[in-house]
Amino acid sequence: MPGTLIRLAGEFAVCRLGPTEPVPGWVGESGFVSVTRTDDELSILCPAADVPATVRQERGWRLLKLQGTFAFTETGVLLRILRPLAAAHVGILALSTFDTDYVAVKGAELTRAEEALVSAGYLLR
Repeated sequence: MPGTLIRLAGEFAVCRLGPTEPVPGWVGESGFVSVTRTDDELSILCPAADVPATVRQERGWRLLKLQGTFAFTETGVLLRILRPLAAAHVGILALSTFDTDYVAVKGAELTRAEEALVSAGYLLR
């Protein structure tokens, strides 16, 4: 059995700021927030309702969390999710934390994504 996916409530936005900008005050301190800084950008994934209209963003993302914690030595965890989504022509934004993996899909593709993952053996909660 591939595992269980949990659909996180709400709509999310991915935002792009300049690489040297500070993390803005509108970024919440609870719930799901991902902040990634590179030499090229500051990227933030957070609830869409928190993002001011003046910020460069793409709204409409929904999040699926792979239930469980995974050792860094465990291979293929994300690949098992991405294969059925790619076969169903669902675009994704993948995120990993220390303990788990998340896949963001556009809200318009959520039903198709979930159907593909259930067909691949995943349970959805």
